Amino acid sequence: MINQKLAHLFYQLAEYLEMNEVAFKPQAYLRVALNIENMPEDLEEIYRQKGAGGLKDLPGIGQGIAEKIEEFIKTGRIGELEKLRRQTPVDIEALTKIEGIGPKTIRTLYKELGVKNVADLEKAAKSQKIRQLEGFGAKTEENILSAVRFSRQDADRFLLGFIWPAVEEVKNKLAKVPGVRRVEVAGSLRRRQETVGDIDLLAVSSQPQKLIDFFTSLPNVEKIYGQGQTKANVRLDWGIDADLRVVPPKSFGAALQYFTGNKDHNIALRKIAIQRGYKLNEYGVFALGAKKEENLVTGESEKDIYNFLGLQYLPPEARENTGEIELAQANKFPRLVGYGDVLGDLQMHTRWSDGAYSILEMAQAAKKLGRQYILITDHAGRLEIAGGLKEADLQKQMVEIETADKKISGLKILKGAEVDIDKDGRLHIDDATLSRLDIVLGSIHSGFKINKQEMTRRVCQAMQSPHLDVWAHPSGRLLQRREGYQVDWGEIFRAAKKTNTAIEINAYPERLDLSWPKVKDAIAAGVKLTIGTDSHSIDHLKYLDLGVSVARRGWAAKKDILNCLSWQDLLKYFRK
Repeated sequence: MINQKLAHLFYQLAEYLEMNEVAFKPQAYLRVALNIENMPEDLEEIYRQKGAGGLKDLPGIGQGIAEKIEEFIKTGRIGELEKLRRQTPVDIEALTKIEGIGPKTIRTLYKELGVKNVADLEKAAKSQKIRQLEGFGAKTEENILSAVRFSRQDADRFLLGFIWPAVEEVKNKLAKVPGVRRVEVAGSLRRRQETVGDIDLLAVSSQPQKLIDFFTSLPNVEKIYGQGQTKANVRLDWGIDADLRVVPPKSFGAALQYFTGNKDHNIALRKIAIQRGYKLNEYGVFALGAKKEENLVTGESEKDIYNFLGLQYLPPEARENTGEIELAQANKFPRLVGYGDVLGDLQMHTRWSDGAYSILEMAQAAKKLGRQYILITDHAGRLEIAGGLKEADLQKQMVEIETADKKISGLKILKGAEVDIDKDGRLHIDDATLSRLDIVLGSIHSGFKINKQEMTRRVCQAMQSPHLDVWAHPSGRLLQRREGYQVDWGEIFRAAKKTNTAIEINAYPERLDLSWPKVKDAIAAGVKLTIGTDSHSIDHLKYLDLGVSVARRGWAAKKDILNCLSWQDLLKYFRK
């Protein structure tokens, strides 16, 4: 699908136009970008079948946008965007990824200091030129330098949630090649790490060369680094490297364990094998004979390897060498929450605020995914940029939720809101309105730069509200863009436990917040967790499994996740 590429270009169009202070059009292109990004239909396929007229039949696409889509399909470019790039030669894509840098700031920095890219931005900040501009200062320079450093930490990595579907598509293609018996994804993808640096694929096939040739001839392959009878290493046009290894069945489990990692976990396992008089590598577990010959003992399945070494089988998500091996040796590693255990989605947005679909449309899409209930949580309070609802709006929305709930069977629609927490820890909606909602989420969207003590006090104060049920996207981080604010997590967890406030695992790919190490800490403190996709489109609802991945990486059991309860028991829990 070309939808993502088109959405990306329309976002850039909006940013260039805003930077050049063009009225109205930036907002229009932003809406188009969001609409296309969340559209389930393949625009290229629709164009092939029905031409530009078929594009105009889609919601939110008029004559002008249809022409630009047609232009891109035919030429791979959008003329208006190319013209803007020539007029203002700045790397707006890279610059807007720096926290605190938007199109208007870029315009000022380009006009006054000639800043065209991140290197220019860093140089201007280090030479203290930015603080000399009107509206800027020394603190702004410090924040810019900090944001630039942060942006470089994972610059060559990809967000798990965005790359996983594409890798699954490649895996499914490989699985259909004649002779293939099994294909699995390994590496950080299989461990469900938040960001991914490369792709590891393992396969068993009776015709290895045929599979390797098929892999290297995929249309996404732009460069072949190396190719043999059982291994190939390529560069995909997504900008990421991918390895495929074909291994014999007797070694598949060992190879899968080895190439899944992580490194520290594997080293610890090899030490256990040595202590028991064996050798463990990617080919299997070997007994060493009197003449130092190696005899394969086991290697066909991962479970056999762990059990042979005296351990419980450890799920890939838990393999970080953070104590899981010791627990597995004592047969005390917990049974983790399963991907099918979470019954409902506890955060999503509709057209009432900044979502792309109606309440009923979100409910229907969630039902198709097997959800038993959803919580509608449109923004409420002072967050005007996201269409924050006021009390009167929420009253009207509750009526629509009740109406939609009667129209759909097999799924319960719960009434909620994501309410702003102000700098004093107050919720921006009155108590009378909040009391009518089933579940209330509270979140922080501003004032990230206040100190650790003040932010901790702010959150703990919000937890004192009898109406706050869940603290949403708790650290405020955006992967590869924003580090998040600082709080005293020990004090936060104590307050959450005391006030019975749950803490969210936000499953949106850019957030995955609470992080998995903090999930472990929360569980140790006796705090309950929820999982919400933070969906702004029906296409985002599938991200629920990403939240489950984070929970599993943090060793969460079913009892730790509140939306493993039925909706009736969930409401009883919060009312209690």
